Amino acid sequence: MLGVVVGAAPAAAGPFTTTGLTQVTGGSPLAGCLGDQPTSGTNFVNSEVEPWIAVDRSNTDRIVVTYQQDRWSNGGSRGDVTAFSTDGGASWTINALTKSTVCTGGTAANGGNYERASDPWVDVAPNGDMYLMTLSVDTNPGGFGTYPNAMLVMRSTDHGATWSDPITLRRDENPNVLNDKNSLTADPHDSDFVYAVWDRLVSPPGESAPPNAFENSVAFRGPTWFSRTTDGGASWEPARKIFEPGTINQTIGNQIVVLPSGDLIDFFDLIHGARNAPPGSRGFSIAFIRSTDRGETWSRNARIIDHHFVAEVTDPDTGQPHRTESILPEVAVDAASGNLYVVWQDLRFTGRSAVAFAMSTNGGATWSPTIKINQTPVLGNLNDQAFMPSVDVADDGTVGVTYYDFRNNTAGGGTDTDYWTVHCHSGCTSQANWAAENHVAGPFDSRRAPVARGFFLGDYVGLDHIGNTFTPFFTQTTPTDPANEYYAEVGP
Repeated sequence: MLGVVVGAAPAAAGPFTTTGLTQVTGGSPLAGCLGDQPTSGTNFVNSEVEPWIAVDRSNTDRIVVTYQQDRWSNGGSRGDVTAFSTDGGASWTINALTKSTVCTGGTAANGGNYERASDPWVDVAPNGDMYLMTLSVDTNPGGFGTYPNAMLVMRSTDHGATWSDPITLRRDENPNVLNDKNSLTADPHDSDFVYAVWDRLVSPPGESAPPNAFENSVAFRGPTWFSRTTDGGASWEPARKIFEPGTINQTIGNQIVVLPSGDLIDFFDLIHGARNAPPGSRGFSIAFIRSTDRGETWSRNARIIDHHFVAEVTDPDTGQPHRTESILPEVAVDAASGNLYVVWQDLRFTGRSAVAFAMSTNGGATWSPTIKINQTPVLGNLNDQAFMPSVDVADDGTVGVTYYDFRNNTAGGGTDTDYWTVHCHSGCTSQANWAAENHVAGPFDSRRAPVARGFFLGDYVGLDHIGNTFTPFFTQTTPTDPANEYYAEVGP
């Protein structure tokens, strides 16, 4: 177990050390269950992608992670699987019985009778209870589709060893509707409260949602939907819409953080495609709404932090797409100071994907100018793309951000990809104070990854902390598997 240092003075800026690099996953525990028709798409057996991690603050020896198991080429996986550690990440136990799909123990009787799952997310309440949220779907009779689809939540009261039957927050059987890109936040101040949020994509009447809507489409009306438990997961309130962006507009990447005051802030990418959008807001923007009463009510209008210049990622050798979190911001809050931090992929700096950063020291009332913080050398070519950032705050207030890049790629082989952290102790609005970078893992060949509208490691990767040490949970390929999940520790 790593020692928890609360309120310690920040260390002098400098590179951290990477320790404890551990491969958590390997062969698929679902290899004997296809779950869907073999003609419905290509299934990448032994692939684990789109990881998330949560550390139990009541006992930091306990950690839970989740990821998609055996990714399909055209959306979702055989099931969302979890793993847990009870010794601070030194060893891991896989638990595939999440009931997110038929392959993971779901049945019609227990509410998990779905053929595919995606968008896995976990968090831990102050009392140690763990929560898993999934997007689970069936296929339609004519081939792969996305209906019925549902937002499911499961709870574990034994530190990830077992999961309850799913509670359905929202289920839609209309082919014009898709519940998408969910996240879940356990209130750090009160174990009774947990918050779930997502976007609900609605296509025009008479037009079925195309399969790529399952891949974070941006073509539909997409209000933000929300549910919460106020009794520690025993029951959940009926799902409801909390933000309506209007016709031909949508949100995506909704993610809630809780301020020390108890206020909730839901961050998202706000997509304005309509001509009647507010002046200057057409296109993509990083934005948020606020609740001052634990989600009972929400601000009606979104506050825009900055415009988002969406940056897609392409293979530096072949020009093939690499699917990354190009339209998904990642957020964090300092549990002590309440400082808010947002990172996202942006092309404003180099004309290629880089890591953008903004922060607020007054609860979101004002925001710092957006700066580039990844330390990838500016090479003037596709090797300097940095992508899939995650952000977290250590106990001493140090801000850590992880990302992938291609800086070490050599033409003629695979796509050499590395994983990095960069951190800032103070003065984080200045680019100069982000100079301390640390190599976490790589290089690995990301062209070995599952293909799902591009080489796919996930739409996000996980980052948490134990004391003043960051705990990345991320995806790499191997010579034998399309993708595996890894845990590491990066700190002083």
